[in-house]
Amino acid sequence: MPTILTVTNLTKRFDDFTAVDAISFSVERGEIFAFLGPNGAGKTTTIRILITLLAPTSGEAKIEGYDVVRHPAEVRRLIGYVPQMISVDGMLTAYENLMLMARLYDIPFRERKERIQEILKFLDLEDHARALVRTYSGGMIRKLEIGQTMLHHPRILFLDEPTTGLDPVAKQNVWDHLLELHDKFGTTIFFSTHNMDEAEDVCTRVAIMNTGKIAIIGTTSELKEKTGNSEATLEDSFVFFTGNSLRETTNFREVRSARRAERRLG
Repeated sequence: MPTILTVTNLTKRFDDFTAVDAISFSVERGEIFAFLGPNGAGKTTTIRILITLLAPTSGEAKIEGYDVVRHPAEVRRLIGYVPQMISVDGMLTAYENLMLMARLYDIPFRERKERIQEILKFLDLEDHARALVRTYSGGMIRKLEIGQTMLHHPRILFLDEPTTGLDPVAKQNVWDHLLELHDKFGTTIFFSTHNMDEAEDVCTRVAIMNTGKIAIIGTTSELKEKTGNSEATLEDSFVFFTGNSLRETTNFREVRSARRAERRLG
């Protein structure tokens, strides 16, 4: 399969702190690729560099051959991004949020309504299109955010902790739509997570990241096999390759922040 993303010796330092430490990897078109690691591993910093929101200290990253530093406009046309925090306006309806994004993406006027209707139908939000987003559940908000990023038909979709703060049913619903999106359009999905089950259930390959470095990359089966333990779990693999247990700090801070954002929407 052709490569859509290539990262070479990517490094990001903040004063004396190295958040991303000379990492290299590639992602093929159509992959579902997971960055697995605890908070502070460098996952979000890496994604922010890849989506052109943060300049690297050194190294390079290319999406479809476009350098994220030298060709940011071209890169942005190729990508979609769903951040950890809520990124929709709670005082607007779903339709209005999508129309705003269609304008920002400079989608031709004649195509806007059709694309919005397609997204609403795809995400099962047609019956809620005219409701204020402040009345939505967390899962519905997440689906709308995914819909916003898909309006311009991106080649690769980046998601930073896409199901943080969602209940199990909402998580499954979000992933059902993401997997359908992947299967229907061939969209490459790149997501970060601290959730072992999430990574094991959906990803093609996983990169285990800790303290700014990539410890290992492979399928979950390959990672388990390399531990030498026939009964190893993905968490066992994480401990084996990093020497640390995966801290589930998950998310007291993240959940608290998400809830605060939801209150602002309400």
